[in-house]
Amino acid sequence: MIPIHDSQRSETTPWVTSLLIAVNVFIFVYQATMDPFTRNDFIHAYGFVPARFALESMVTSMFLHGGWMHLIGNMVFLWVFGDNIEDLLGHSRYLLFYLLCGILAALLQFAINPGSRIPMVGASGAIFGVMGAYAVKFPHARISMIGWFIVLFTFEVRAWMVMLYYLFVNLYSGLGAIADVLNERGGTAFFAHLGGFGAGVALIFLLKTRSRTRLRHDAAW
Repeated sequence: MIPIHDSQRSETTPWVTSLLIAVNVFIFVYQATMDPFTRNDFIHAYGFVPARFALESMVTSMFLHGGWMHLIGNMVFLWVFGDNIEDLLGHSRYLLFYLLCGILAALLQFAINPGSRIPMVGASGAIFGVMGAYAVKFPHARISMIGWFIVLFTFEVRAWMVMLYYLFVNLYSGLGAIADVLNERGGTAFFAHLGGFGAGVALIFLLKTRSRTRLRHDAAW
């Protein structure tokens, strides 16, 4: 299931969300111009490798993706949920929130397997942080989803149900794949997703949100 639209209206233009999407797409297109060996070196240089812990690589890894579907899936989630959280936090606090969620997501993955030499890439941890904040602030918003069972179909569901579904899938998948993680077989960083979600829930309470009665008139950074 993939979200394609939500019922929660934003009062401000999501400049940062749009910029994040543009930067992610630009870097992926840049990756696509590289030969396989150069691309592999690029990912190892800028992806987050737990065995050679570096804060800066936690940030740069958020802007790398392993394939078109990885990129498109992440950007769709960011577009659907990001604008409302940017609306609440304001542009600068939202950017800080996004980066902190991504860093805290990487830290949980690091805690699970600090000796891993497999680079972790993708915006998923930060985006799950956005989803965590959305679950707290807009639990009853209606989310339009696209699903498939023989044919494609669309349906609506409440936001809290969407978030609960993705939490369950990632927790179940993460526990099922923990042997692969510990044995360096690669795969999806499920625990980074969970860490990002938890970070988003916590940070939305810690960072000051703007009054929605002022949003229409206050789009300042």
